Amino acid sequence: MPSAFQFQCHLVLIFLAASKGETRYLEVRDAGEDDPFLLLSEDLKRELSAGQIYRRSLRCIDMLSIEGQFTFTADQPQLHCATFFIGEPEELITIDYDFVNIDCQGGDFLKVFDGWILKGEKFPSSLDHPLTTSQRYVDFCESGNIQRSIRSSQNVAMIFFRIQQPGNGFTVTVKKNSNLFPCNVISQTPSGRFTMVIPHQHRNCSFSIIYPVVIKISDLILGHLNGLFLQKPSAGCAGVGDFVELLGGAGLDPSKMFPLADLCHSFHGSAQMKIGCDNTVLRMVSSGKHINRVTFEYHQLDLQETETRKENSIEEFCFPSI
Repeated sequence: MPSAFQFQCHLVLIFLAASKGETRYLEVRDAGEDDPFLLLSEDLKRELSAGQIYRRSLRCIDMLSIEGQFTFTADQPQLHCATFFIGEPEELITIDYDFVNIDCQGGDFLKVFDGWILKGEKFPSSLDHPLTTSQRYVDFCESGNIQRSIRSSQNVAMIFFRIQQPGNGFTVTVKKNSNLFPCNVISQTPSGRFTMVIPHQHRNCSFSIIYPVVIKISDLILGHLNGLFLQKPSAGCAGVGDFVELLGGAGLDPSKMFPLADLCHSFHGSAQMKIGCDNTVLRMVSSGKHINRVTFEYHQLDLQETETRKENSIEEFCFPSI
């Protein structure tokens, strides 16, 4: 597995390659200021005065991590297009339709999906999202002017579109909103530190890192209620309503990934795991009866790192056969 692949292009290129039947490892060429994976640089932020809106055109396959106004105009029939949106972990994404000129009756479509979907796999998974899969799609051709503003449930969202008539297209404005209790998150970077808190909510939350990583959990509180902690279970996490699991795999959907470890009792200290998978997920399952919290940090795994087992750590590696 190549160790140099980059997150911003990795998932989008999987989608592009899958639609063409090509390998998923593709070369990104002609990168420039309008690169589809451009992050808003500090220089660009300084150039935009207060009140100015960042604007650029969209490609058929594109990715955005910044706020602004974005326009797609077909120069030829475009049948399989998608734009992926991603924010910081504590951000939600709002997509506003400013202008739409497509032929719904002729087979065009413009759909927003609450999350990401690639090769039939979804993030968040159906087990972790508050809406059903059908409710996560908002079809402009069905809703029209009824719903011209859509907000995501997590830090990622996307649009699918087909536009067959050259000259037709659409314009959207993308905004970010604060999320006090981030739940399902895809990390923009191969390293970082995050604290996930689920306050008396019956829900499952996943933090996805699209890299092989070393992940270290430094603080875990499960079943915290009125200053008391649940007793440690005698064996495993079977039957426990609140726990954390580490998952690894090559796809996007946590529900289809390989379970690597379960943590079902509170601790303060350090538990480390090396996970050599394309995708690493820390998933918290919460019964809603307690305030659950986990703090962890992660960095990209150097496959040349020593495999010597360290104290209070678990090491696991993914292989193509898994």
